[in-house]
Amino acid sequence: MVRFEVADWPTGLVEHFYLAFGASDAGIVMTGLNRHLRRADRKWSLKQWLLSAVIVVSFSALSGCATPPPASDPDAVAEFNETNDPFEPANRQIYAFNSTLDTYLIRPLAIVYRDALPQVVRTHTHYALANMGLPVQWVNDMFEAKPRRAGDSFMRFVVNSTLGVGGIFDVATDFGWPDHDADSGTTLALYGVPSGPYIYLPVFGPSSPREGIGMGLDSLINPFTWVGHGAVDADLGYARIGISALDTRSSLLDDLDKITSQALDPYATIRSLYRQHRESQIEDTRHYDEHTIPAWFPEQMRKPHQTPGSAGVQKQ
Repeated sequence: MVRFEVADWPTGLVEHFYLAFGASDAGIVMTGLNRHLRRADRKWSLKQWLLSAVIVVSFSALSGCATPPPASDPDAVAEFNETNDPFEPANRQIYAFNSTLDTYLIRPLAIVYRDALPQVVRTHTHYALANMGLPVQWVNDMFEAKPRRAGDSFMRFVVNSTLGVGGIFDVATDFGWPDHDADSGTTLALYGVPSGPYIYLPVFGPSSPREGIGMGLDSLINPFTWVGHGAVDADLGYARIGISALDTRSSLLDDLDKITSQALDPYATIRSLYRQHRESQIEDTRHYDEHTIPAWFPEQMRKPHQTPGSAGVQKQ
């Protein structure tokens, strides 16, 4: 099991941590983490360390909220409401923390992952990871009342888990069961749950209250959350989470590098792109209305059912 000690903090990471949060807030965070480390005999598991970092950083950053503009400036008020980022000062602090963590840990590991493994290996690793998420996808398809998509998810899991050797090969797509996006955040949106204000989570990044609840629901309905017990199963779960993170981060290396180097305000750019992406996913799901009858059925069986009255009108 991976363990950390107080002396394991990289010097550069600590310096950037202080620059990101300021001496006062960073001192509070570091003192809190070190106090907990001493209580645990100066050693923590990776899960404990990350969980404590997320909690301490979140509470220290949430002390800052954006001040609404005066009512006498309607344009500024409209822009403030449209941005819907009342916690922007805190969000920017957490963004700075995530950027530091990314610079010193996540991005270098993602580069090694991309450069050390051939594209074909990374592609099939992605297939296997996506296959593990299909049970969650299927449940959300059912709650979204999308039977055709639910059938696709079910058949993809069955076919790829068997013929695809545990999902390493995506044979279901060639058989006519394509992949799609489905998660609890989208499901909640279709049921009318508002997104809420923009929030930037430690480690996880852009989100909202609705998406945060959706992440928790997806974890609860994921059978891999509940299957298996003991140290071996726990380590396999951590490995799956770590590989998934590297798979996602490596696919975004070039895009995030461009944003960081070219955008005047990378934080605002990421906020805008994230919202556009989520809105696009939600709208695609909302307007998906394909029939459950497969495309290879005879044409007359795929036509919508006609009522007697409508048939009579067409004959005239």
